[in-house]
Amino acid sequence: MAGPRNNLPDNPPNSALDELLDLLDVERIERDIFRGQSRMALVPRVFGGQVAAQALVAAGRTVPGERPPHSLHAYFLRAGDPGAPIVYTVDRIRDGRSFTTRRVVAVQHGRPVFHLSASFQVYEEGLEHQSAMPAAPDPESLPTAAEILPSYAANFTGPDVVEKLLRARAAVDLRYAQPPPYGQVGEEREPRSQVWFRTTGKLVDDPLLHVCLATYVSDMTLLDSVLLAHGRGGWAVGDVVGASLDHAMWFHRPFRADEWLLYDQESPTSSGGRGLGQARIWTREGRLAVSVIQEGVVRVPRPDRGD
Repeated sequence: MAGPRNNLPDNPPNSALDELLDLLDVERIERDIFRGQSRMALVPRVFGGQVAAQALVAAGRTVPGERPPHSLHAYFLRAGDPGAPIVYTVDRIRDGRSFTTRRVVAVQHGRPVFHLSASFQVYEEGLEHQSAMPAAPDPESLPTAAEILPSYAANFTGPDVVEKLLRARAAVDLRYAQPPPYGQVGEEREPRSQVWFRTTGKLVDDPLLHVCLATYVSDMTLLDSVLLAHGRGGWAVGDVVGASLDHAMWFHRPFRADEWLLYDQESPTSSGGRGLGQARIWTREGRLAVSVIQEGVVRVPRPDRGD
């Protein structure tokens, strides 16, 4: 995975995207040991998508370039400290003729905070079929985050939430096809959410980079559909306490993270203080690129529990 944007000549200056690519560009400190930095998220812990993407970068740098990732399975074990580096240790589980398997453990302050297993495969021909892409409005017809977030400011827990959200998503153009959970608090809706997303600048032709950026974005909105079913606004509103527990992705077909991708998400169930989100990511041309499943903690705050 190359450095920030590889100085593509047709790209205007884009500090937010450069900063994100720098963030994912983990430092190799030993053959199979990498170090990543963090930045403050909306809540005082490391954003889960960042850890997952950095871990996949670390794993991918121990695999030949002609073997892109086809799946990952991960567990979020502890809240990450955004003020401390994260050390990623890669275990070379298997190097076969077609498949390569890696395991990554992320450690902070001497304790594991995240665990990822990833599988990589040499490209080969095979049987082809897919589901039909769901209907969705064109991304250009939808408001940007900068256009829509200020209108929800009264719902948020503090006056700086809009600024934090915009800063956290400045490298990604993410557009909701329907109002987000924090836009219609108290209104129970179908547990389904659609967003279009792409990076705010062009990227080099590095398949691992595009997969890692989609991994980063995949943790931003996946539990929205759980909140919609119960009329909850989410972490920014303060009517639920939440965190990712585990995350799985399957990469079916090549795609570019700097071109529009439709993230179609739904929640089949929630119970026991947990909610399940499942999703598919489609290219604008209707190709099914990625499948995603995540379970997360979704609790109504209770003072007696210390929430």
